[in-house]
Amino acid sequence: MKKFTADFEINASKKMLYPYISTASGLSQWFADDVNINEDKEYNFIYDDEDHRARLVGHRINQFVKFEFYEDGEEGDKSYIEIHLDENEITQSMYVKVIDYSDYEDDQEQYEIWEELVNNLKEIVGG
Repeated sequence: MKKFTADFEINASKKMLYPYISTASGLSQWFADDVNINEDKEYNFIYDDEDHRARLVGHRINQFVKFEFYEDGEEGDKSYIEIHLDENEITQSMYVKVIDYSDYEDDQEQYEIWEELVNNLKEIVGG
């Protein structure tokens, strides 16, 4: 497992962005093909017709979310994604900070994937 971190500037407020990183309907608009939540509050992120199940294990309104991915019977380190909404107090710039802990090895390719995802989000919010 490897931890990847990247920051992307975005022109939108935390209040506007938070629903896009914390709700199934918001996430399905930019992050995955579809996102569902079951009665146990477990998220199912669907990419290319494959299910990726996760739990929301941390969040603070208008600040960040953390999803931990799992498979039945899986032991040991779990993949997770954190998405933070950070504001630079001096420049008043807003950033989406991504922390992706996974088996992915190629930092450049992973950066490009996240850049494309955040660009999708920027198009939606006009930022």
